[in-house]
Amino acid sequence: MFEDLTRKLDHVLKKIKGQGKLSEKNIADSLREVRKVLLEADVNYKVAKEFVKSVQEKSLGQAVLKSITPGQQIVKIIYDELTRLMGQSTASLRFANIPPTIFMATGLQGSGKTTFVGKLALYLRGQKHSPLMVAADIYRPAAIDQLKTIGKQLNIPVFSEDGKNPIQICWDSIQQARQNGNDVVIFDTAGRLHIDENMMKELSEIKEKTKPHNIFFVADGMTGQDAVKAATEFNNWLAYDGVVLTKMDGDARGGAALSIKAVTGKPIMFVGMGEKFNTLEQFHPDRMASRILGMGDVISLVEKAQIAVSEEESRRMEEAIRKKRLTFDDFLQQLRQIKKMGPLEQIIGMIPGLGASPLGKANVDEKALVKVEAIIQSMTREERRNPRLLNGNRKRRIARGSGTTVQDVNRLISQFNQMQKLMKRFSKGGKRSMRGVLGGNYPF
Repeated sequence: MFEDLTRKLDHVLKKIKGQGKLSEKNIADSLREVRKVLLEADVNYKVAKEFVKSVQEKSLGQAVLKSITPGQQIVKIIYDELTRLMGQSTASLRFANIPPTIFMATGLQGSGKTTFVGKLALYLRGQKHSPLMVAADIYRPAAIDQLKTIGKQLNIPVFSEDGKNPIQICWDSIQQARQNGNDVVIFDTAGRLHIDENMMKELSEIKEKTKPHNIFFVADGMTGQDAVKAATEFNNWLAYDGVVLTKMDGDARGGAALSIKAVTGKPIMFVGMGEKFNTLEQFHPDRMASRILGMGDVISLVEKAQIAVSEEESRRMEEAIRKKRLTFDDFLQQLRQIKKMGPLEQIIGMIPGLGASPLGKANVDEKALVKVEAIIQSMTREERRNPRLLNGNRKRRIARGSGTTVQDVNRLISQFNQMQKLMKRFSKGGKRSMRGVLGGNYPF
Protein backbone atom coordinates (compact mmCIF):
# COMPACT_ATOMS: atom_id res chain seq x y z
CA MET A 1 0.00 0.00 0.00
CA PHE A 2 1.37 3.41 -1.08
CA GLU A 3 4.72 1.75 -1.88
CA ASP A 4 5.71 4.40 -4.43
CA LEU A 5 4.64 7.30 -2.20
CA THR A 6 6.45 5.82 0.81
CA ARG A 7 9.63 5.21 -1.18
CA LYS A 8 9.75 8.76 -2.60
CA LEU A 9 8.95 10.41 0.73
CA ASP A 10 11.59 8.29 2.42
CA HIS A 11 14.16 9.55 -0.10
CA VAL A 12 13.22 13.19 0.61
CA LEU A 13 13.08 12.77 4.38
CA LYS A 14 16.49 11.12 4.49
CA LYS A 15 17.92 14.28 2.96
CA ILE A 16 16.08 16.44 5.52
CA LYS A 17 17.28 14.30 8.44
CA GLY A 18 20.82 14.42 7.08
CA GLN A 19 20.97 18.19 7.45
CA GLY A 20 22.94 19.12 10.56
CA LYS A 21 21.52 22.61 10.51
CA LEU A 22 18.33 23.74 8.78
CA SER A 23 17.78 27.09 7.16
CA GLU A 24 14.76 28.69 5.56
CA LYS A 25 16.23 27.85 2.15
CA ASN A 26 16.91 24.12 2.63
CA ILE A 27 13.53 23.69 4.34
CA ALA A 28 11.85 25.31 1.33
CA ASP A 29 13.88 23.17 -1.09
CA SER A 30 12.99 19.96 0.76
CA LEU A 31 9.31 20.81 0.99
CA ARG A 32 9.24 21.63 -2.71
CA GLU A 33 10.29 18.02 -3.27
CA VAL A 34 7.60 16.83 -0.85
CA ARG A 35 5.00 18.79 -2.80
CA LYS A 36 6.19 17.20 -6.06
CA VAL A 37 5.89 13.72 -4.49
CA LEU A 38 2.34 14.47 -3.33
CA LEU A 39 1.28 15.71 -6.77
CA GLU A 40 2.79 12.61 -8.40
CA ALA A 41 0.67 10.56 -5.98
CA ASP A 42 -2.40 12.33 -7.43
CA VAL A 43 -3.08 14.38 -4.30
CA ASN A 44 -5.40 17.31 -4.93
CA TYR A 45 -3.38 20.37 -6.03
CA LYS A 46 -4.85 22.73 -3.42
CA VAL A 47 -4.48 20.12 -0.67
CA ALA A 48 -0.80 19.57 -1.53
CA LYS A 49 -0.18 23.32 -1.61
CA GLU A 50 -1.85 23.92 1.78
CA PHE A 51 -0.07 20.92 3.29
CA VAL A 52 3.39 22.17 2.31
CA LYS A 53 2.55 25.71 3.43
CA SER A 54 1.43 24.49 6.86
CA VAL A 55 4.53 22.30 7.33
CA GLN A 56 6.81 25.17 6.30
CA GLU A 57 5.18 27.64 8.70
CA LYS A 58 5.41 25.22 11.63
CA SER A 59 9.00 24.23 10.75
CA LEU A 60 10.15 27.86 10.80
CA GLY A 61 8.02 28.84 13.76
CA GLN A 62 9.11 26.18 16.25
CA ALA A 63 12.18 26.16 18.43
CA VAL A 64 14.27 23.05 17.93
CA LEU A 65 14.11 20.69 20.90
CA LYS A 66 17.47 19.75 22.39
CA SER A 67 16.55 16.06 22.46
CA ILE A 68 16.11 15.72 18.69
CA THR A 69 17.80 17.00 15.55
CA PRO A 70 16.19 19.73 13.40
CA GLY A 71 15.55 17.20 10.62
CA GLN A 72 13.75 14.83 12.98
CA GLN A 73 11.57 17.67 14.18
CA ILE A 74 10.44 18.46 10.62
CA VAL A 75 9.63 14.77 10.05
CA LYS A 76 7.49 14.91 13.20
CA ILE A 77 5.70 18.00 11.84
CA ILE A 78 5.07 16.22 8.51
CA TYR A 79 3.69 13.21 10.41
CA ASP A 80 1.34 15.47 12.43
CA GLU A 81 0.16 17.25 9.27
CA LEU A 82 -0.47 13.97 7.43
CA THR A 83 -2.52 12.79 10.41
CA ARG A 84 -4.51 16.04 10.41
CA LEU A 85 -5.00 15.84 6.65
CA MET A 86 -6.54 12.36 6.90
CA GLY A 87 -8.86 13.16 9.77
CA GLN A 88 -6.93 13.51 13.05
CA SER A 89 -9.10 10.99 14.94
CA THR A 90 -10.65 7.60 14.16
CA ALA A 91 -14.29 7.78 13.01
CA SER A 92 -16.59 5.29 14.72
CA LEU A 93 -19.83 3.65 13.60
CA ARG A 94 -23.14 4.85 15.06
CA PHE A 95 -25.53 2.22 16.38
CA ALA A 96 -29.26 2.59 17.06
CA ASN A 97 -30.54 2.57 20.62
CA ILE A 98 -33.34 0.31 19.41
CA PRO A 99 -32.27 -2.25 16.75
CA PRO A 100 -31.90 -2.65 13.90
CA THR A 101 -29.06 -0.30 13.01
CA ILE A 102 -29.21 0.58 9.30
CA PHE A 103 -26.09 0.91 7.13
CA MET A 104 -26.24 2.06 3.52
CA ALA A 105 -23.42 1.48 1.01
CA THR A 106 -23.32 3.80 -2.01
CA GLY A 107 -20.85 4.46 -4.80
CA LEU A 108 -20.11 4.12 -8.49
CA GLN A 109 -20.22 0.76 -10.25
CA GLY A 110 -16.94 -1.14 -10.04
CA SER A 111 -15.81 0.45 -6.77
CA GLY A 112 -16.15 -2.80 -4.82
CA LYS A 113 -19.38 -1.88 -3.08
CA THR A 114 -20.98 -5.35 -2.97
CA THR A 115 -17.75 -6.93 -1.72
CA PHE A 116 -17.53 -4.22 0.95
CA VAL A 117 -21.05 -5.11 2.13
CA GLY A 118 -19.88 -8.69 2.67
CA LYS A 119 -16.72 -7.54 4.44
CA LEU A 120 -18.67 -5.18 6.69
CA ALA A 121 -21.18 -7.92 7.56
CA LEU A 122 -18.33 -10.26 8.54
CA TYR A 123 -16.60 -7.48 10.50
CA LEU A 124 -19.81 -6.76 12.45
CA ARG A 125 -20.49 -10.42 13.12
CA GLY A 126 -17.02 -10.59 14.65
CA GLN A 127 -18.22 -7.88 17.05
CA LYS A 128 -21.16 -10.06 18.13
CA HIS A 129 -23.77 -8.47 15.85
CA SER A 130 -26.28 -10.33 13.69
CA PRO A 131 -26.20 -8.66 10.24
CA LEU A 132 -28.65 -8.92 7.35
CA MET A 133 -27.38 -7.98 3.88
CA VAL A 134 -29.91 -6.44 1.48
CA ALA A 135 -29.72 -6.85 -2.31
CA ALA A 136 -31.07 -3.43 -3.36
CA ASP A 137 -29.19 -3.25 -6.68
CA ILE A 138 -31.80 -4.48 -9.15
CA TYR A 139 -30.10 -2.95 -12.21
CA ARG A 140 -26.63 -4.46 -12.51
CA PRO A 141 -26.73 -7.95 -14.04
CA ALA A 142 -25.94 -10.64 -11.42
CA ALA A 143 -25.64 -8.11 -8.57
CA ILE A 144 -28.25 -9.93 -6.50
CA ASP A 145 -26.69 -13.32 -7.27
CA GLN A 146 -23.27 -11.98 -6.30
CA LEU A 147 -24.54 -10.88 -2.88
CA LYS A 148 -26.34 -14.20 -2.37
CA THR A 149 -23.12 -16.05 -3.19
CA ILE A 150 -21.25 -13.92 -0.64
CA GLY A 151 -23.99 -14.63 1.91
CA LYS A 152 -23.64 -18.39 1.40
CA GLN A 153 -19.87 -18.21 1.63
CA LEU A 154 -19.98 -16.24 4.91
CA ASN A 155 -23.13 -17.91 6.26
CA ILE A 156 -24.80 -14.50 6.59
CA PRO A 157 -28.45 -14.02 5.47
CA VAL A 158 -29.33 -11.97 2.38
CA PHE A 159 -32.70 -10.28 1.81
CA SER A 160 -34.03 -9.83 -1.74
CA GLU A 161 -37.44 -9.39 -3.37
CA ASP A 162 -38.50 -9.86 -6.99
CA GLY A 163 -40.61 -7.26 -8.78
CA LYS A 164 -40.18 -4.46 -6.25
CA ASN A 165 -38.26 -1.19 -6.44
CA PRO A 166 -35.14 -0.60 -4.29
CA ILE A 167 -36.93 1.77 -1.89
CA GLN A 168 -39.54 -0.86 -1.04
CA ILE A 169 -36.93 -3.63 -0.83
CA CYS A 170 -34.92 -1.65 1.72
CA TRP A 171 -38.05 -0.86 3.75
CA ASP A 172 -39.23 -4.48 3.76
CA SER A 173 -35.78 -5.70 4.80
CA ILE A 174 -36.02 -3.68 8.02
CA GLN A 175 -39.28 -5.42 8.90
CA GLN A 176 -37.65 -8.77 8.10
CA ALA A 177 -34.70 -7.96 10.36
CA ARG A 178 -37.03 -7.16 13.25
CA GLN A 179 -38.86 -10.46 12.82
CA ASN A 180 -35.67 -12.52 12.57
CA GLY A 181 -33.67 -10.74 15.29
CA ASN A 182 -31.02 -9.18 13.02
CA ASP A 183 -29.68 -6.11 14.82
CA VAL A 184 -27.87 -4.68 11.75
CA VAL A 185 -29.18 -4.19 8.19
CA ILE A 186 -26.76 -3.34 5.35
CA PHE A 187 -28.12 -1.99 2.04
CA ASP A 188 -26.17 -2.83 -1.10
CA THR A 189 -27.50 -0.03 -3.33
CA ALA A 190 -27.11 0.38 -7.09
CA GLY A 191 -24.12 2.07 -8.67
CA ARG A 192 -23.68 3.52 -12.14
CA LEU A 193 -20.71 3.96 -14.43
CA HIS A 194 -21.21 7.69 -13.92
CA ILE A 195 -23.29 9.92 -11.64
CA ASP A 196 -26.78 10.61 -12.99
CA GLU A 197 -29.80 12.37 -11.54
CA ASN A 198 -32.10 9.32 -11.49
CA MET A 199 -29.54 7.32 -9.52
CA MET A 200 -29.05 10.06 -6.94
CA LYS A 201 -32.79 10.62 -6.55
CA GLU A 202 -33.31 6.93 -5.84
CA LEU A 203 -30.57 6.95 -3.18
CA SER A 204 -32.07 10.11 -1.65
CA GLU A 205 -35.48 8.41 -1.47
CA ILE A 206 -33.99 5.33 0.24
CA LYS A 207 -32.31 7.63 2.75
CA GLU A 208 -35.54 9.56 3.37
CA LYS A 209 -37.65 6.41 3.76
CA THR A 210 -35.32 4.29 5.93
CA LYS A 211 -33.25 6.91 7.86
CA PRO A 212 -29.89 5.03 7.83
CA HIS A 213 -27.67 5.49 10.87
CA ASN A 214 -24.53 5.33 8.70
CA ILE A 215 -24.21 6.05 4.98
CA PHE A 216 -20.92 5.08 3.31
CA PHE A 217 -19.47 6.29 0.05
CA VAL A 218 -17.41 3.40 -1.32
CA ALA A 219 -14.55 4.48 -3.62
CA ASP A 220 -11.85 2.64 -5.53
CA GLY A 221 -8.62 3.65 -3.75
CA MET A 222 -6.64 3.29 -6.98
CA THR A 223 -8.56 6.00 -8.87
CA GLY A 224 -7.07 9.05 -7.11
CA GLN A 225 -8.76 12.37 -7.88
CA ASP A 226 -11.59 10.67 -9.80
CA ALA A 227 -12.64 9.13 -6.48
CA VAL A 228 -12.44 12.53 -4.76
CA LYS A 229 -14.58 14.16 -7.44
CA ALA A 230 -17.25 11.44 -7.20
CA ALA A 231 -17.14 11.62 -3.39
CA THR A 232 -17.84 15.36 -3.55
CA GLU A 233 -20.84 14.94 -5.85
CA PHE A 234 -22.32 12.09 -3.77
CA ASN A 235 -21.91 14.17 -0.64
CA ASN A 236 -23.82 17.08 -2.22
CA TRP A 237 -26.78 14.74 -2.75
CA LEU A 238 -26.63 12.48 0.29
CA ALA A 239 -24.50 14.14 2.99
CA TYR A 240 -23.08 10.70 3.80
CA ASP A 241 -21.23 9.91 7.02
CA GLY A 242 -17.93 8.48 5.85
CA VAL A 243 -15.78 7.08 3.07
CA VAL A 244 -14.61 3.52 2.42
CA LEU A 245 -11.53 3.08 0.23
CA THR A 246 -11.28 -0.32 -1.47
CA LYS A 247 -8.42 -2.11 -3.28
CA MET A 248 -5.83 -0.48 -1.02
CA ASP A 249 -3.66 -3.60 -1.21
CA GLY A 250 -2.91 -2.76 -4.85
CA ASP A 251 -0.66 -0.05 -6.24
CA ALA A 252 -2.74 2.79 -4.79
CA ARG A 253 -0.92 6.07 -5.27
CA GLY A 254 -2.42 7.68 -2.18
CA GLY A 255 -4.20 10.65 -3.79
CA ALA A 256 -7.67 9.66 -2.60
CA ALA A 257 -6.61 8.85 0.97
CA LEU A 258 -4.71 12.11 1.38
CA SER A 259 -7.26 14.37 -0.34
CA ILE A 260 -10.75 13.07 0.34
CA LYS A 261 -11.14 14.31 3.93
CA ALA A 262 -9.78 17.78 3.14
CA VAL A 263 -12.01 18.17 0.07
CA THR A 264 -15.29 16.62 1.31
CA GLY A 265 -14.97 17.12 5.06
CA LYS A 266 -15.97 13.45 5.52
CA PRO A 267 -13.73 10.97 7.34
CA ILE A 268 -12.34 7.76 5.90
CA MET A 269 -13.94 5.03 8.02
CA PHE A 270 -12.67 1.78 6.50
CA VAL A 271 -10.08 0.55 4.01
CA GLY A 272 -10.22 -2.72 2.09
CA MET A 273 -6.80 -4.39 2.20
CA GLY A 274 -7.35 -7.45 0.02
CA GLU A 275 -9.77 -9.70 -1.80
CA LYS A 276 -10.57 -11.90 1.18
CA PHE A 277 -13.55 -10.93 3.30
CA ASN A 278 -11.52 -10.62 6.51
CA THR A 279 -9.35 -7.83 5.08
CA LEU A 280 -11.50 -4.85 6.07
CA GLU A 281 -9.67 -2.50 8.45
CA GLN A 282 -10.94 0.44 10.43
CA PHE A 283 -9.09 3.57 9.29
CA HIS A 284 -6.78 5.24 11.81
CA PRO A 285 -5.26 8.50 10.44
CA ASP A 286 -2.26 8.44 12.80
CA ARG A 287 -1.40 4.83 11.98
CA MET A 288 -1.78 5.45 8.24
CA ALA A 289 0.52 8.49 8.45
CA SER A 290 3.09 6.32 10.19
CA ARG A 291 2.87 3.68 7.46
CA ILE A 292 3.14 6.28 4.67
CA LEU A 293 6.33 7.63 6.27
CA GLY A 294 7.80 4.11 6.50
CA MET A 295 7.59 4.07 10.31
CA GLY A 296 5.41 0.97 10.41
CA ASP A 297 2.22 0.38 12.37
CA VAL A 298 2.97 -1.69 15.45
CA ILE A 299 -0.46 -1.16 17.03
CA SER A 300 -2.32 -2.63 14.04
CA LEU A 301 0.22 -5.45 13.86
CA VAL A 302 -0.41 -6.32 17.51
CA GLU A 303 -4.20 -6.18 16.97
CA LYS A 304 -3.88 -8.62 14.07
CA ALA A 305 -1.72 -10.89 16.20
CA GLN A 306 -4.24 -10.82 19.04
CA ILE A 307 -6.97 -11.98 16.66
CA ALA A 308 -4.81 -14.72 15.13
CA VAL A 309 -3.19 -16.01 18.34
CA SER A 310 -5.22 -17.16 21.32
CA GLU A 311 -4.05 -16.30 24.83
CA GLU A 312 -3.69 -19.99 25.63
CA GLU A 313 -1.53 -20.63 22.56
CA SER A 314 0.53 -17.56 23.38
CA ARG A 315 1.28 -18.86 26.88
CA ARG A 316 2.10 -22.33 25.59
CA MET A 317 4.54 -20.89 23.06
CA GLU A 318 6.21 -18.70 25.69
CA GLU A 319 6.66 -21.76 27.90
CA ALA A 320 8.24 -23.65 25.00
CA ILE A 321 10.65 -20.76 24.38
CA ARG A 322 11.66 -20.57 28.03
CA LYS A 323 12.33 -24.31 28.19
CA LYS A 324 14.05 -24.21 24.80
CA ARG A 325 11.73 -26.92 23.47
CA LEU A 326 10.68 -25.29 20.20
CA THR A 327 9.70 -27.95 17.67
CA PHE A 328 8.68 -28.04 14.01
CA ASP A 329 5.10 -28.44 15.24
CA ASP A 330 5.46 -25.07 16.98
CA PHE A 331 7.02 -23.65 13.84
CA LEU A 332 4.09 -24.89 11.74
CA GLN A 333 1.54 -23.52 14.21
CA GLN A 334 3.15 -20.08 14.16
CA LEU A 335 3.30 -20.14 10.38
CA ARG A 336 -0.44 -20.79 10.17
CA GLN A 337 -1.11 -17.97 12.62
CA ILE A 338 0.94 -15.54 10.53
CA LYS A 339 -1.11 -16.53 7.47
CA LYS A 340 -4.30 -15.67 9.42
CA MET A 341 -2.99 -12.14 9.95
CA GLY A 342 -3.15 -11.33 6.23
CA PRO A 343 -0.79 -10.99 3.26
CA LEU A 344 2.89 -11.00 4.25
CA GLU A 345 3.57 -7.78 2.30
CA GLN A 346 1.10 -5.95 4.55
CA ILE A 347 2.58 -7.42 7.72
CA ILE A 348 6.10 -6.43 6.64
CA GLY A 349 4.84 -2.90 5.90
CA MET A 350 3.63 -2.60 9.50
CA ILE A 351 7.08 -3.34 10.94
CA PRO A 352 8.95 -0.06 11.67
CA GLY A 353 11.78 0.57 9.25
CA LEU A 354 10.78 -2.05 6.70
CA GLY A 355 8.11 -0.13 4.77
CA ALA A 356 10.59 1.61 2.46
CA SER A 357 13.40 -0.95 2.81
CA PRO A 358 14.37 -3.49 0.11
CA LEU A 359 12.54 -6.17 2.11
CA GLY A 360 9.42 -4.02 2.32
CA LYS A 361 9.50 -3.40 -1.43
CA ALA A 362 10.21 -7.01 -2.37
CA ASN A 363 7.47 -9.21 -3.69
CA VAL A 364 6.89 -11.77 -0.95
CA ASP A 365 6.18 -15.24 -2.33
CA GLU A 366 3.15 -16.52 -0.41
CA LYS A 367 3.59 -19.92 -2.13
CA ALA A 368 6.80 -20.40 -0.15
CA LEU A 369 4.66 -20.80 2.99
CA VAL A 370 2.73 -23.62 1.32
CA LYS A 371 6.04 -25.34 0.52
CA VAL A 372 7.16 -25.02 4.15
CA GLU A 373 3.90 -26.57 5.37
CA ALA A 374 4.30 -29.47 2.93
CA ILE A 375 7.86 -30.18 4.12
CA ILE A 376 6.93 -30.18 7.81
CA GLN A 377 3.85 -32.33 7.23
CA SER A 378 6.05 -34.87 5.40
CA MET A 379 8.10 -35.37 8.57
CA THR A 380 7.28 -38.04 11.13
CA ARG A 381 6.11 -37.01 14.58
CA GLU A 382 9.52 -37.85 16.04
CA GLU A 383 11.34 -35.86 13.36
CA ARG A 384 9.25 -32.79 14.10
CA ARG A 385 9.97 -33.08 17.79
CA ASN A 386 13.67 -33.85 17.34
CA PRO A 387 15.15 -32.24 14.17
CA ARG A 388 18.56 -33.81 14.99
CA LEU A 389 17.20 -37.05 13.54
CA LEU A 390 17.10 -35.52 10.05
CA ASN A 391 19.99 -37.23 8.26
CA GLY A 392 20.53 -37.45 4.51
CA ASN A 393 18.16 -40.39 3.92
CA ARG A 394 15.36 -38.81 5.91
CA LYS A 395 15.76 -35.49 4.09
CA ARG A 396 15.49 -37.23 0.71
CA ARG A 397 12.32 -39.01 1.86
CA ILE A 398 10.81 -35.74 3.11
CA ALA A 399 11.68 -33.97 -0.16
CA ARG A 400 9.98 -36.72 -2.20
CA GLY A 401 6.91 -36.69 0.06
CA SER A 402 6.50 -32.91 -0.12
CA GLY A 403 7.27 -32.46 -3.81
CA THR A 404 10.32 -30.32 -3.00
CA THR A 405 14.10 -30.71 -3.12
CA VAL A 406 16.67 -31.64 -0.48
CA GLN A 407 17.96 -28.07 -0.80
CA ASP A 408 14.50 -26.80 0.18
CA VAL A 409 14.49 -29.09 3.22
CA ASN A 410 18.00 -27.95 4.24
CA ARG A 411 16.95 -24.32 3.84
CA LEU A 412 13.96 -24.83 6.15
CA ILE A 413 16.10 -26.59 8.77
CA SER A 414 18.57 -23.69 8.64
CA GLN A 415 15.74 -21.17 9.12
CA PHE A 416 14.37 -23.24 12.01
CA ASN A 417 17.79 -23.26 13.70
CA GLN A 418 18.05 -19.48 13.29
CA MET A 419 14.60 -19.09 14.80
CA GLN A 420 15.63 -21.24 17.80
CA LYS A 421 18.63 -18.98 18.40
CA LEU A 422 16.34 -15.94 18.26
CA MET A 423 13.94 -17.53 20.72
CA LYS A 424 16.77 -18.29 23.14
CA ARG A 425 17.81 -14.65 22.97
CA PHE A 426 14.28 -13.53 23.89
CA SER A 427 13.99 -16.16 26.61
CA LYS A 428 17.04 -14.67 28.35
CA GLY A 429 15.23 -11.32 28.46
CA GLY A 430 12.83 -12.46 31.19
CA LYS A 431 10.18 -9.77 31.44
CA ARG A 432 11.51 -8.29 28.22
CA SER A 433 10.43 -11.33 26.26
CA MET A 434 8.18 -10.95 23.23
CA ARG A 435 5.20 -11.40 25.52
CA GLY A 436 6.15 -8.19 27.25
CA VAL A 437 6.72 -6.38 23.97
CA LEU A 438 3.50 -7.40 22.24
CA GLY A 439 1.18 -7.66 25.20
CA GLY A 440 1.00 -11.44 25.26
CA ASN A 441 0.27 -12.17 21.60
CA TYR A 442 3.05 -12.33 19.07
CA PRO A 443 3.52 -13.60 15.51
CA PHE A 444 6.60 -15.69 14.65
